[in-house]
Amino acid sequence: MAVSLAAVLLVTSCGGADPEPGTPAAPVSSAASHDGLHGSVEIPPAAPLRTGERFVNLTMAQPYRPAAPNGGTDEYRCFLVDPGLTESAFLTGSQFLPQNGALVHHAIFFRLAPAEASAARKLDADTPGDGWTCFGDAGIGDAAWVAHWAPGANETLLAPGLGYPMPPGSQLVMQVHYNLIDARPGEDTDRSGIRLRLVAGTEKVDPLVTELLPAPVELPCAAGERGELCEREAAVRDVARRFGAEAGGQAEQLNEYCNRGRAPAAGSTQHCDHRVTEGGLVHAVAGHMHLLGSAIKLELNPGTPAARTLLDIPTYDFDQQANRPLPRAVAVKPGDVYRVTCTHDVTLRQRLPQLRNLPPRYVVWGEGTSDEMCLGLLVMSRPG
Repeated sequence: MAVSLAAVLLVTSCGGADPEPGTPAAPVSSAASHDGLHGSVEIPPAAPLRTGERFVNLTMAQPYRPAAPNGGTDEYRCFLVDPGLTESAFLTGSQFLPQNGALVHHAIFFRLAPAEASAARKLDADTPGDGWTCFGDAGIGDAAWVAHWAPGANETLLAPGLGYPMPPGSQLVMQVHYNLIDARPGEDTDRSGIRLRLVAGTEKVDPLVTELLPAPVELPCAAGERGELCEREAAVRDVARRFGAEAGGQAEQLNEYCNRGRAPAAGSTQHCDHRVTEGGLVHAVAGHMHLLGSAIKLELNPGTPAARTLLDIPTYDFDQQANRPLPRAVAVKPGDVYRVTCTHDVTLRQRLPQLRNLPPRYVVWGEGTSDEMCLGLLVMSRPG
């Protein structure tokens, strides 16, 4: 799964709601540099509330100063934020507000069950500084993905009648990926937050889940590039050094699953087939790669009479990663197959200011901005 505001417009206490529910905060502006090109990004105001909806604004308790561990250029930090739910609700939309666009690569919000909140608070208290390190997921319990933001996304507004269940006492874990390639060490801080759009749990709403469809990345160094990290084994070890053994094992796990254990095949294009085990309706799709991504496609039942394309981005733009609603929901059933295909362009490394001064490397799946991902995302409802 890759962004300074003139003012912080969210409330200052975790779980605080707008002083006047139903009134969105004013728009804010952000200086973004995801691709090394500096520009100004305006964050528009939220869409008007629909019947039964209310806004809840959340933010970090105080500014956080990120620091990349193990000599890397990226930090993944998780913060516990409390929406203050005393009754059941559904999350029907969200708008992430990155407070420091020069640092924030992307953000994911995970729903944490009330029973797991105490463990999260203990982890936070036992970890120096605010929050805790969380490469890959929320780092606590069986957290469920309910919202995300990446460059190009504004407000995620789900179709009427759709929402993520939020039981009373639910907490949110806000995972922020900080890209520190261009950061001023010890100076830059961030205090990002999110505006939630909620309806009461008594409303008739189809509950949603987020499905993740990864594929391998096996991108060799370009012709003429030389260096220790151009060897795959060295590159995998480097990912493990920067992000831990679990992250270092993802390249091998993806190869085992997607290539059925065959030796990795280096190349700019990779794909993976995922067999559907539980049916449902697909309402929206998205694709995520990093700065070397050039194309991504998500297909259903490829090579069969029932084949259809759910997502096709032939010219990938890192700064345009919003969810894409489908014109009509697509039904899937057990036995169907999703295929996600990604193409990466190693020559971009010498053309992007953020990457050109880094040593050449064989690129595998990794958490860092200089690593890569190939990820399809599905927003789905399940049959009742």
